[in-house]
Formats: sequence, C-alpha cells, structure tokens
Amino acid sequence: MDANASYLAVVPAYNEARTIGRVVRSLREHVPEFDVLVVDDGSTDGTGALAEAAGARVLRHPFNLGIGGAVQSGFVYALDNGYDYMVQVDGDGQHLPEEIPKLLAAMEDDPTYDMVCGSRFLTDHGYPATFSRRTGIHLFAFLLSRIMGRRVSDPTSGFRLFNRRGIALFARDYPHDYPEVEAVLMVHFHRLKVQEVPVRMLRRDGGVSSISSGKSVYYMIKVLLAIFVGLARARPVPEPGDEAPVAAAQSI
Repeated sequence: MDANASYLAVVPAYNEARTIGRVVRSLREHVPEFDVLVVDDGSTDGTGALAEAAGARVLRHPFNLGIGGAVQSGFVYALDNGYDYMVQVDGDGQHLPEEIPKLLAAMEDDPTYDMVCGSRFLTDHGYPATFSRRTGIHLFAFLLSRIMGRRVSDPTSGFRLFNRRGIALFARDYPHDYPEVEAVLMVHFHRLKVQEVPVRMLRRDGGVSSISSGKSVYYMIKVLLAIFVGLARARPVPEPGDEAPVAAAQSI
C-alpha cells in the first residue's frame, strides 16, 4: 500500500436501501484508507440518506441514468479530485470489501496493469448463478479471450480496481448499457493492460438486478452486438499513460 497514494471506492446504487449502509460500513472497516463515494442513481427509497448516515459521500443523480452513467460519474469524480486508485463495488452486497486487498496486491506486484478485475471463475468459489447467466458469461469470456489473445474468465464482473490511466479513460468515455463487457474491450483497444484475480462473491442481497430471467436473451444479444460494433468502430488510440482532463478531451 502506497502511503502517499489516494484511494476511492465508488458504489453505484439504485434503490439499495436494504444493503447500502452495510456495504459502506464494511468498506470503512476493511479498507479504511479508501474514501467512499456512493452514486445514488435516482433512488426513490432513501438509499442516499442511508449511505450518508453510514459515513459515505453521496453524489445524487436527479433521475436514473443506469449503471453505466452511475459508474462514469464515479470516474469523473475520481479524476477531478486527483485520486490515484478507484475501486468499483456494487451496492447490493455481492462484492466483499475484504477482497479489495487482493486487487491492490495484483496492481502493486505489476504496476503496468491499469485495471484489475475480481473474477468469480478463476477458482471455484461456488458462486450461485443460473444456467443462462453462466452461459452468457462464458460466451462473452470466449469471445474476449480470442479478441485479446489472453484468457478472460469473468468479463461481466463489476468488482474492479483502476489506476489513474484507467480512471482517465473511463471518465471520458464509458459504456452506458450493460457496460462491463464492452469496458474490457475498450481497455484492450486503448492499449491499457488488464489482469484478473480470483475473488469470492456473494449472491446479491438487495435491489433488483437489471438482468432478469426474461431479459437474459435480450442482454446477450445486446452485448454481442456491442462487441462486434466495438470491433468495427474507428477510434483514436491514446498513448499509454494519457491522463488528459475530461474537459480537454471533450473539446477535441
């Protein structure tokens, strides 16, 4: 742990009143060096107030933007406030703050990595998932592994640590609809480096998943289209280490 570095935990949350207080308190207990920012994405159930009561800073959206918009607000906040590292933690209780040191250790062992992802499938922790969900995850993992030329085991994991290069990239541009898979592809195309480490996750304990059983096929088709559109899309490729401010990037 770098004593001179600054750390931020971003918790996107939409109607997570049941769990958000426990998530914030667990973050403050297990990784006290992290500031905690809850992005209240238009909740109607008191999520923001409960997060504040637990000790988090709260950034409120006036209406629901979806997971991508909520997470990008966290990236912009991290960039604007000069944080060196940012970890994304779901507000529904799936991600365990005591696992965050594993992500940090991986990035400290090899500082060339810009994003470290917690994977449920590198080792068998018995993560509960439906057959359709596992099928989709493994399909996306297969495609990304072929595209990137290295193994990707859990492309839909939202438990991720970023350094300043990763923060700068996603503060400027972040997918807004089912973003996790496309974000891995973006890291690859922008010549940043990603690593996975095995972590333990739990079943969600609050809120409502954006991918219900009835939406699973729609989700798979939409993410597959995003992958193939991403492959065909022309994009400027910044040099590794580019950390241009958001305002400057938007003016180009």
